[in-house]
Amino acid sequence: MGAMNKRSVTKLQSEYVKQHERNEVSASRRRKLLIRRLSMFFVLASIVSYFMISTLISQASSLEEIKGEQQQLNETLAGLKKSETILKEEIVKLNDDEYIAKLARKDYFLSEEGEVIFNIPKEKEENKEKSSE
Repeated sequence: MGAMNKRSVTKLQSEYVKQHERNEVSASRRRKLLIRRLSMFFVLASIVSYFMISTLISQASSLEEIKGEQQQLNETLAGLKKSETILKEEIVKLNDDEYIAKLARKDYFLSEEGEVIFNIPKEKEENKEKSSE
């Protein structure tokens, strides 16, 4: 019986069979083209995604750097505003004659008539301040 099952079968050469074979060939071509198009699409999509993600990461790092710089500049600005207020107060004080006289006595050791100036070393002053605390 094994010999009977292995008989050769001839193909029909009808128009229907030819049309069916052409449809199968065109369907396989369409499948191949579809696979090629999808693979190209995924390759292009992955390349575009890579560039977008790398750009996003670089922008995030530069933004962090700029925020750090801004924080530093804000601290510098606060310090400068504080010194500005101190200098404005100093200007107001320098318009006062009593303050100028006190400053001249302190810094330049100027004295009025009959006034004696005593210099106390700074080390002793610091020791006194530490011991009183």
